[in-house]
Amino acid sequence: MDVSELRKNAKVQLDGHPYVVVEFLFVKPGKGQGLYKCKLKNMITGAVLDRTWRSGEKFDPANVESRKMQYLFKDQNGYTFMDNESYEQVALAEEIVGDDSAFLLDQISVNVLFYNDRPVGVTLPSHIVMTITECEPGVKGDTATNATKSASVETGHKIQVPLFIREGDKVKIDTRTGAYVERINT
Repeated sequence: MDVSELRKNAKVQLDGHPYVVVEFLFVKPGKGQGLYKCKLKNMITGAVLDRTWRSGEKFDPANVESRKMQYLFKDQNGYTFMDNESYEQVALAEEIVGDDSAFLLDQISVNVLFYNDRPVGVTLPSHIVMTITECEPGVKGDTATNATKSASVETGHKIQVPLFIREGDKVKIDTRTGAYVERINT
């Protein structure tokens, strides 16, 4: 794999461990080769490191397999997912799921990442529809420019929404940023 193929969420193998690219920046100095500055997260230990590569360098892609699975429940072992074809169940620890747990609704389909048949991560759909369970009332007169208020969704996650959103409304949320996208009319 050439360094020019690096992108956010690309999976690479360094020193015998799988890493995912968390941040990516290409820098072209005035003279000399371009530099690729990356922040990488170890998919097994969760350790984060910074690496810089020069143009033309090569490395191995991580041998990561993605399987479509359905989220079932959370218990003391972590989050349990089921393969829809083989009905095999896999439990992922809270550290592996991380902040993505705020968007895990019952029966949602996700991609579980496996490295050497060991679950190492979860990839959520880019957008998800959730119901607002609690929000403060919007105050009229505070609408000068893009006024927002705090609201909670059914998983307990808090987001900022426009003033016209009420309890019970369904909203689309970007799972990559955790931000409100739009209200869904039903």
